[in-house]
Amino acid sequence: MNIVDFMIHLQAELPPNERAQLESEISDMDGVMSAHFNSRYPHMMEVAYNPDVVSSGGVFGHVSQHGIVAEKVGL
Repeated sequence: MNIVDFMIHLQAELPPNERAQLESEISDMDGVMSAHFNSRYPHMMEVAYNPDVVSSGGVFGHVSQHGIVAEKVGL
């Protein structure tokens, strides 16, 4: 299985409850192994996923559907 990761940089820091909700939603996507915010940089979320199942664009699109201004950052 291939595992790839990337970071999502949010333009604004979300409140803790919204970060937890977003982590949960992304983690529940098919092909996503993990999604979590960095405790030192709470505006950065790292996502590990299987590119044979889901794309980084698909994951990023889910974030954008929430109206969150963000950008993808490769690792």
